[in-house]
This record gives sequence, C-alpha cells and structure tokens, in this order.
Amino acid sequence: MTWVMEPLGDSAVVIEFGTTIDKSILEKVTVAVAVIEQHPFDGYIECIPSFTTVTVFYDLDQINLHDLYSWTEQQNADKEVSVFDYVCFLIRQSLVSIILPSEDNIQSTSSAESQYRNHVIQPVHKVTDIPVCYGNEYGPDLEYVATYHHLSVEEVIAIHCSYEYLIYAIGFAPGFPYMGGMSTKIATPRKATPRLVIPAGSVGIAGTQTGIYPLATPGGWQLIGRTPLTLFRPNQHPPVLLASGMSIRFHAIDEEEYHYLQQLHPLAEEGI
Repeated sequence: MTWVMEPLGDSAVVIEFGTTIDKSILEKVTVAVAVIEQHPFDGYIECIPSFTTVTVFYDLDQINLHDLYSWTEQQNADKEVSVFDYVCFLIRQSLVSIILPSEDNIQSTSSAESQYRNHVIQPVHKVTDIPVCYGNEYGPDLEYVATYHHLSVEEVIAIHCSYEYLIYAIGFAPGFPYMGGMSTKIATPRKATPRLVIPAGSVGIAGTQTGIYPLATPGGWQLIGRTPLTLFRPNQHPPVLLASGMSIRFHAIDEEEYHYLQQLHPLAEEGI
C-alpha cells in the first residue's frame, strides 16, 4: 500500500490512500482513523474520513514547540522544515507501525493490522437493515427510474433491495451516507434541476450510488422511497445512526408499517 500526505491550508493534512472507490482502500481509511484517534498527538483536533482520504485537523497553538524544535534540529535538512512536515512525521509514526509494512517489522505489522481489523473494522461492518416505503409520495421518481431502464417498478424495488451497500463516507448533511455497491441496472443520473426541499428519510439514487437524506434539505438525487428511521439524532450519542464502514440492506415495507415505525421515530418526519 502506498499513501501520500498533502497540506490543506495551514492546519490540516490530507492523507490519500488511493484514487478509486474500493473496499480495500476504505478499510485503510477506517484503520487509519482508528489508529490516529487512539494515538493522538499534541494539537490533534479530529479526523474526517472520506472515500479515499483522511483529513487530519490540528491546532497550531497546541503543537508542542519544544518537541518541534528538537525534531527540527535532528533533521539536518537542506530546506527549511515546517509545522506541516512535523505533523506529517507524527502521523507517519503512528501509521507506519500498523498499516505500512517494512522489511524489519512486516511480521509484527501484520499482527497489529490484523488486530485493528478484528477490533475496528469487523464490528463496524455489521449489516444494518433499513425499511423503505417505495413509490408514490414517498418515492416520486420511482416510475421515472423504471422507465429509464425499461423495467417495472417492482423490478427496480427488487434490484434495490437485493444488494448489500457499503457506506464509504458521511457528508453533505449530518448523517447522510454515501453508499456504493448498487447495481448498474438501476443506476440513474441526477435530476437536471434539484428539488428545493426533500423530506427527511428520502432514499435516492445518483449514478451508481444510493443514499438517504437525514434532514429536509435541497437535493438532486432521484427519489425512489422513504424510510421512517431517524438518521440524525442530535440529542443522542452518537448523533447519527449510520457511519462510514457500515453495510446496509434495504427492505420494502407498505404504508401501514411505515406509519407504525414512524411513530417510533417521530423526528424523521419533522426533519430535525
């Protein structure tokens, strides 16, 4: 595995593990976040994972200047070193023993990575079941998606429910999951003109991705259904139902079950 680090402004480092949407790269992202969070350096604020990168934010005022000066003196570098170089060094120190094998530590690294995979990735990789009421007012674009692919609405629903989806990133809105793994049989372009307001819980399609709107927001994905589950729960910990690295499956429910489950998750309808 190769990875590179680039600056993002004067207080963040972007670690890039690849350039394609791939499950193995997501695992590296997940392990890297876990390693850095469990071994934070002075000044560390937070990690933001994405499809292929981890952005590490830090506070310049909290960087240990004594350690920074000592490290700078040890470099004997031809060029002037910066705080960014020092933070990269600290991050590399944490990651190199876990996910970057070398000839000297390849056996111990393999063991350490296996430990992180078992304790970090596997529990997160549980499959969460998402009930969805498809079509009609809940999925106003379902018929368009079916017509676009010369399928019946029942076939679109069956295809959408038959796959396991991996969450590659959370973004756009609190708890919005960007999921890969959808069949190209129902992959549909975004709408040419986004809607100004989409109800919370709406399940959409954009290209080969599918996602769920946690809040009432504008959006341009093709809406095929709606879940009564609450994805954003600001008064709970964690405040979001789904996380990067989790897998989900959709299953179809009727309106009666939708309204029953909605009573158990009232915030979804309010878009809070």
